[in-house]
Amino acid sequence: MKILRLTLSAVLLVPLLAFAQAYPSKPIRMVVPYAAGGATDTVARAVGQSLSETLGQPVVIDNRGGAGGRLGSDIVAKAAPDGYTLLLTVGPPHGVYPLFLKPVPFDTIKDFTPIIIIGTAPQSIVVNASLPVHSLKELIDYAKKNPGKLSYATTGVGSSQHIGGVMLNRAAGIDLVHVAYKGGAPALNDVLGGQVGVGIVILSNVLPHVRSGRLRLLGVLEAQRPKASPETPTIAEAGVPGYAVPDTWIGAVGPAKLPAAIVNQVNAAVRKSIALPEVSARLAAAGFEVKGNTPQEFDQQLRRAFETYRKIVTDAGIKPE
Repeated sequence: MKILRLTLSAVLLVPLLAFAQAYPSKPIRMVVPYAAGGATDTVARAVGQSLSETLGQPVVIDNRGGAGGRLGSDIVAKAAPDGYTLLLTVGPPHGVYPLFLKPVPFDTIKDFTPIIIIGTAPQSIVVNASLPVHSLKELIDYAKKNPGKLSYATTGVGSSQHIGGVMLNRAAGIDLVHVAYKGGAPALNDVLGGQVGVGIVILSNVLPHVRSGRLRLLGVLEAQRPKASPETPTIAEAGVPGYAVPDTWIGAVGPAKLPAAIVNQVNAAVRKSIALPEVSARLAAAGFEVKGNTPQEFDQQLRRAFETYRKIVTDAGIKPE
């Protein structure tokens, strides 16, 4: 009888092991919570194509824009944790939705499984060349002499750009007025046109206009200088000691309780993908520096960033709307 039970257990275990080893055995859906054509979509398609070749299954890009990224994120949060529905998104805003909006139909930490940060995007502060400002210190002085008269353009509420502006206001004792746009292109266009004097926007998008003389680049928001422009100082170096925002990242997550074997398999496949010169070149063109990290490192970064941003938002008196 004991031998029979052992044999039966072994028989039942074989299909389970086969199933676990078979991943992926059908197409993988990669949800992008933004419209086609943007930087996130560009990265998804570059990585997805290579990922398909590595994993041996089609990776179908599903653009589900709407509600500032919450619509697509909610789809993945409610998906089965089987590895066939993944989310490729940007943080922030992913991770800080509850700080600015209510209600949010998912928990940005508990309802997702971090897989990998694909790349990071340095964020810059620039001014229109018509503004009599040539450095961050001059911008701060000008803003103090003209309280409430200077505005800064960003990609929207809850972005690292928005929060970076809130931090700068508090750290420097100034009052730049936030103007939220629905994307980086319209924000940059209005800074170039002089409708808004200051822009906090992705570095790669402003460099051509800095070289042409239409914009002046004052610094980057992160703790380290950017690879694409190593001569550009950080805001901390440019006159606000201790200032730094967490990296703006683009990465892949899955639903909560995604099995570790699948997480590690996708992580390894993405690492292989972003190591390819053609993929890293497309990431660079979209404004991202190739990153790649472990799921555990990603999880820790998400949690640290949330606490950092929560303190900033709380101290600034910003309430979810």
